[in-house]
Amino acid sequence: MEVFGIDLGVIAPFILIGFAAQMVDGALGMAFGVITNTLMVGLLGVPPALASQRVHLVECFTTATSGISHLLSGNIDKVLFFRLLIPGIIGGLIGSYVLASIDGDTIKPFVLLYLAGIGLWLLVRGLLYPPKLRQARYVAPLGLVGGFLDSAGGGGWGPVVTSNLLVQGAEPRKVVGTVNSVEFFLTLSISASFAYHLGISHIAGPTLGLIIGGIAAAPFGALAAKHFSPKLMLILVGIALSVTSAYGIWTTWG
Repeated sequence: MEVFGIDLGVIAPFILIGFAAQMVDGALGMAFGVITNTLMVGLLGVPPALASQRVHLVECFTTATSGISHLLSGNIDKVLFFRLLIPGIIGGLIGSYVLASIDGDTIKPFVLLYLAGIGLWLLVRGLLYPPKLRQARYVAPLGLVGGFLDSAGGGGWGPVVTSNLLVQGAEPRKVVGTVNSVEFFLTLSISASFAYHLGISHIAGPTLGLIIGGIAAAPFGALAAKHFSPKLMLILVGIALSVTSAYGIWTTWG
């Protein structure tokens, strides 16, 4: 069946993938790229390079919608937002500049090991210890490192920044909402030239399906983040971070 020249049978699986990935990312502040890449490459047989191209373009749309949804749900800490924004963009631009001389794939496995450890710690903390909320102290350096790794390593803003802010004791729903909102500006600054060279033709078909699914799921992910308790958020983030990092380690070194 075709609508406006687009085969719905072709894009339907991508709509479902985009919806599922954004539900997780919007609620927990991470994993959109990991989930969409995994499902496209593993289940649908999309070439890895093409899958990565689609994800970067789609995130320009999904992070914008997710940020607006979190704003309307009251999940954004304005002070934390601006403390992350400028360092994050600077880190992303530095990462783009040095990408030609530093192999992001060399750094990635060690970052994944670190994130897997953080995920397990968050899981244990959520299960065994009542979370004590307090203002995060180390924000600007974290934004700088998160932006750099996201650009030079091909991803990592959500897992790196969200997990470390949670370790510092920041309120989980505010962390998820704020990190998601800042990610729009980070993704836009890093991907502007990439999206320009990608061409308008890539918006049609499967990429459009991912955009539709991701945008449709964004409000539900923001509502979930608003209503999850801090304890449940720590447990869910710990599980998501541990599983996705373990998968990344397995695919890299397995």
